[in-house]
Amino acid sequence: MPKVRGISHLMRNEKFVEVEDNAAVRAWSERLQSERGDSLAEGYASELQDFTRVNVVQNELQELRNIWASWNEGIKQLFYQNYGDVSYLLDIRVDKNLFRALVQFWNSAYKCFTFGEMDLVPTMEEYTTLLKCPKIQVRKTYARVFSSQTFVKKLMSIFGMSEPWVITRIQQKGDSKCIPWENLRDLILTHPDERKRVDIFALSIYGLVIFPKALRHVDEAVIDLFDRLEKGITPVPIILAETFRSLSSCRKTGKGRLIGCAQLLMAWFHGHFWKVDKVSYRVFSEGYFPLKEEVAIQRREDISEEKWMDILQNLKEGDIEWRTYWMVSDEIMYRCGNFDWVPLLGIWGATGYTPLLALRQYKSRQFVPTTYGLAQSEFSFKGAHYKKRVRELSDAWKQTC
Repeated sequence: MPKVRGISHLMRNEKFVEVEDNAAVRAWSERLQSERGDSLAEGYASELQDFTRVNVVQNELQELRNIWASWNEGIKQLFYQNYGDVSYLLDIRVDKNLFRALVQFWNSAYKCFTFGEMDLVPTMEEYTTLLKCPKIQVRKTYARVFSSQTFVKKLMSIFGMSEPWVITRIQQKGDSKCIPWENLRDLILTHPDERKRVDIFALSIYGLVIFPKALRHVDEAVIDLFDRLEKGITPVPIILAETFRSLSSCRKTGKGRLIGCAQLLMAWFHGHFWKVDKVSYRVFSEGYFPLKEEVAIQRREDISEEKWMDILQNLKEGDIEWRTYWMVSDEIMYRCGNFDWVPLLGIWGATGYTPLLALRQYKSRQFVPTTYGLAQSEFSFKGAHYKKRVRELSDAWKQTC
């Protein structure tokens, strides 16, 4: 049975991480739930639309696939060493009917999928396992810096190109500066520095697949994140934050396009809902790649959206593979700093989630978690006071180091 990890307090101004067993966490959760109450105020009325019309348009990725296929094994290994398994996302198909149906079950108040009385949510441990990047430092998270190096300087550093070259290629898309994919593609194909070609290819995946805000463009916020991946920060909380925020936005407005990684969400979903015979010891092998295996599995794509809705509405506990076959983590980060849940800083906004809602995903005994304040955790990086809230969340994460 896994243990759970969290910050309980600071001692002598030193950073302190405490690992607790399930019984202690359950007692703590029940006490706080009794003292503070639930995330939702009494008399809460859901603001969600009855049905969400989701636009599942994705970036056309064939050009990226072609470039990857043209690389020799040496360049691919260089990519894996620095960026993990994100290249497999290029080949994961997004079943539009399944995706549209799945969005209907997103619970914006509790930041999870709710199927009847069962809650499931992508967790940091699961997404970290799927991405399998050796350079990720799991407790080293990202907070966007709004007054640091200029956008142009960051691009010059990543691309290895001159200031005039960069300036002439920056475009404005909505409220953000962007770089068109065509410019990145040309650099990947012609840059004399092999490491730069790998870096720009990885940036393209982050901008077109993981955070696809403007189609066929890479957003400035993505470049700010990518500029600091070299320092070992984990992208997982950022990916979760923007996925959760986009799901909530679509549900509240009744329409929209996911500005998060649909491919990774599909891989996570399939891990819980398809019972596939596996040899368990394979997950401990350095040569085992869960995203690679996801790509190799042939799945039906002839099931209608209506049929998927019916399937998901009538799920029973026995229909779910609670602990995915590729999950081996034995610790769960369940709280952070002074928060009784895990705050998530994205690149355009922030939110939070409660891993204790989904203890069954770790083959652990489920209990009612503390959720006080969770419903109010979501905000965008706009307006007058968000920077103070960003600092609070960033400080909480720093305590986990």
